[in-house]
Amino acid sequence: MLSKILVPMDNSEHAASALEYALEAHPDADVTVLHVVGVPSMMMGDAVALTLEDDISDAAAERAEPVFDRAHEVADERNREVETIVSMGHPARNIIDRAEEYDAIVLGSHGEDWRRATHRFLVGNVAETVSKRSPVPVTIVR
Repeated sequence: MLSKILVPMDNSEHAASALEYALEAHPDADVTVLHVVGVPSMMMGDAVALTLEDDISDAAAERAEPVFDRAHEVADERNREVETIVSMGHPARNIIDRAEEYDAIVLGSHGEDWRRATHRFLVGNVAETVSKRSPVPVTIVR
């Protein structure tokens, strides 16, 4: 039986489906939702705006709010609670770095930017990277 599950989320339907699955398939597990905000770089458009903020941590938390609001809605519909964590950096690396704190990871097969070829080329497929490198079991939900 799994007691601690990590569900990385962005604002995609696949991520919401992953959270739904985790909550329904593991009713006794503690579920943590992780949202990773990209760090500023020349190649990551949205993250560059963080550099203009006075407090990058506050700006990252603000960007995570819609994702966490959705996560809480999904959990509330199932009479469950979720813990939320916001982090900054590369999504796959952040997920893998936290993986050992959990019994399993449940994530969506594609993020919100999956249709943009440049995003896939520059950032790579998070689900694929996590499934290959995670030290704990990974469930990928479509």
